[in-house]
Amino acid sequence: MDQFHDIRPYNDSEVTGVLKDLVETPDFINTIIAFRFAKWPRFLHGPLSFLVKTALKRQIGSISNVHEFQMRVANYMERMIKTTTTNVEYRGIEKLDKNVGYLFLSNHRDIAMDPAFVNYGLYLAGLNTVRIAIGDNLLSRPFVSDIMRLNKSFIVKRSVNGIREMMAAFGQLSSYISESLMKEQSNIWIAQKEGRAKDGLDQTDPAIIKMFFMSQKKEKIPFAEAMGNLKIVPVSISYEYDPCAFDKAQELHQKSTTGNYEKSETEDIDSIKNGIVGQKGKVVVTFGDVIKDDFGTPESFVAEVDRQILTNYAIHSTNEAAFALQQGLPSTDSAFSSYLEACPEELKETVLAMYANPLKQQKKYLNTQHGSV
Repeated sequence: MDQFHDIRPYNDSEVTGVLKDLVETPDFINTIIAFRFAKWPRFLHGPLSFLVKTALKRQIGSISNVHEFQMRVANYMERMIKTTTTNVEYRGIEKLDKNVGYLFLSNHRDIAMDPAFVNYGLYLAGLNTVRIAIGDNLLSRPFVSDIMRLNKSFIVKRSVNGIREMMAAFGQLSSYISESLMKEQSNIWIAQKEGRAKDGLDQTDPAIIKMFFMSQKKEKIPFAEAMGNLKIVPVSISYEYDPCAFDKAQELHQKSTTGNYEKSETEDIDSIKNGIVGQKGKVVVTFGDVIKDDFGTPESFVAEVDRQILTNYAIHSTNEAAFALQQGLPSTDSAFSSYLEACPEELKETVLAMYANPLKQQKKYLNTQHGSV
């Protein structure tokens, strides 16, 4: 029996059937039309639906396994990078061994693009692409789940209720991650905490580390050894411009002023779309060092992950400009000043904090390390 059938990515043998079902899914077709033909009148949706389905059938006709699907995704990535970034830089990737399965524990800015940029770097370097952890909160529409699982995503059950159910879900997830890494030498990508760091503050959730340990704890493996077995590599992803910054700021502002924020039904899909098509400027992905079995507690392990993510974070001119403006100094980046002009006035302080916080975090950490106050 496949104990991971409800959370694992699709296998090669399932790809053809899933793709055929997708093309016949009205919600999927209508989403493409809304995305690609947003300004076209509604009375043309019928003919557009036929044309989209015909085009998709032609495109998927040659796809029979996960690798072929990901090669199609790579083509879209190349196009997206050319149109929405000024440069993408990978640091530290030369340290990785293609014969080892790594657990890439990453800071989190963008729902789809964070793992996509990691994946693309691995692909360019001739390494195996990652299995991507995604929360089931993103999968309210079945076609989204299908597309994600075709692209080697596995599901984190965040919506389960009750302690027993939650522990069972964590145990299944921990076992899946350990088996992927240690038995299959597959790479894994997972965010350092649940949800994006909308305020620009990157901090690892100790619960994630404890979840990693669960499956090996059952086998009486000490914590430090268990963590060493997982070959965990902290990853820092930084964007010169965040395409979803104003939307994130709106959410943070509303929470701070009203104490509440209600997501719209399409908000996660819109965030994915905006993250893909929005301008990002320069993107830097930095792979840290494999964490050895030197850390005997979750707390000490978290501290090491945070140390690497914060110190390896690539600071952009936008971070420096936001920091300067917070200090009441002139902006150090005229392009960032122009960017801020498009921001609603009530959100500007929140957006400035979002861009300044990575630099402030890094400065604070480095000062602490050097004994400064």
